[in-house]
Amino acid sequence: MSSIDWNQIRAFHATAVAGSLSAAARQLGLTQPTLSRQVLALEADLAVALFERRGRKLVLTRTGLELLDHIRVMGDAADTLVLAASGRAQEIGGRVCISATDTYAAYLLPGIVARIRSEAPQITIAIVASNAFSDLHRGEADIAIRHVRPDRPGLVGRHIRDTEAGFYASGDWVARNGMPERPADLARAGLMGFDDPAFAGYLREIGIPVADDDFRIVSESSVVIWEMVRRGMGVGAMMREVAERTPGMVKLVPDMAPIPVPIWLVTHQELQSSPSIRLVQTIMVEELARM
Repeated sequence: MSSIDWNQIRAFHATAVAGSLSAAARQLGLTQPTLSRQVLALEADLAVALFERRGRKLVLTRTGLELLDHIRVMGDAADTLVLAASGRAQEIGGRVCISATDTYAAYLLPGIVARIRSEAPQITIAIVASNAFSDLHRGEADIAIRHVRPDRPGLVGRHIRDTEAGFYASGDWVARNGMPERPADLARAGLMGFDDPAFAGYLREIGIPVADDDFRIVSESSVVIWEMVRRGMGVGAMMREVAERTPGMVKLVPDMAPIPVPIWLVTHQELQSSPSIRLVQTIMVEELARM
């Protein structure tokens, strides 16, 4: 193979990530036969099999997996080029996408976004409310509020401050059930949890002896859980800022050590030159620090 055909490389990368030719074709705006020909051409040029065909699914071979690691570096470089171009082309205005957990998006971002709208009404704010990380390298968001330090090359993180979380119930719930006195009491207090096996494990580490199947109400959304806590249906964990902004909530086991929650603001280094993103970041840093 004397030279690299970027279209073939791009076709392979999209297919590997999407897991099927049809999904990759939609992503790239190609027809499925065209995409298939590009993948087959790359396999022919390299004289290796990159996928195993299992019915309608494509599974990477060992060689395909090794090649994908190298392709990701090339893909990140291409994405960085696009990010750099878009960041430098903007004046104040355009679209800025903010990613945050559903809790932050529902309860804390509205006040921040209101200030952004007041000071820069020409900027369109798009909000991704998800407890999964948005891929800033792929442009899924421009700025992310996270609770862990960024660990991927190219990402710039600013530690705003640390907050804390605790366990809360409504005043009505406490009137019916009494006040739990120790962390272990919470295990019998109608805890509501997240649909994640790691959650019960973490609670056991901090002295709450619960099993994975002890939760009778679970959800992937902390907003859903918090609304049910607010309605007196049980006990849930929540960050202090949100609990203090929710009328009628009572902090349980006041002597229990709080759960630390760091707050990071993260973006891609190539977007630092965008005036719009710098302005939104500045406002977010000030508001998050003030809370």
